[in-house]
Amino acid sequence: MNLTIQELLIRHEGLSLKPYKDTAGKLTIGIGRNLDDVGISHDEAMILLNNDIQIAETELNKNINCYKILTANRQNVLIDMCFNMGIHKLLEFKNMLGALQKEDYKLAAQEMLNSHWAKQVGHRATELSEMMING
Repeated sequence: MNLTIQELLIRHEGLSLKPYKDTAGKLTIGIGRNLDDVGISHDEAMILLNNDIQIAETELNKNINCYKILTANRQNVLIDMCFNMGIHKLLEFKNMLGALQKEDYKLAAQEMLNSHWAKQVGHRATELSEMMING
């Protein structure tokens, strides 16, 4: 039997797309990646980040009609918020999204700050609301 090294390791280690504790109690993911001792590299973190940004952009394009016409800065605000809380929670910001539809960015920023999320994330919300206003 001629297996590639990838096939052999997958066969012996298994493949898990979600973290689990291995037989030694170490947090593990993928094909035996020991997150407790090895972690991930900077390059791997950037790959994950770029994948997550693409997912957020796809969700925003699909769910928020005015997303495509916003400035890059305002799009970045929504990507950041979507990345942080997920599209379903972001879609609960009905007043903010309504203000965006009307191009009332000051009101959108106020609605962002008038939320439980803003209290949770603190300075992040302040910075994003300023970006929303200034475009």
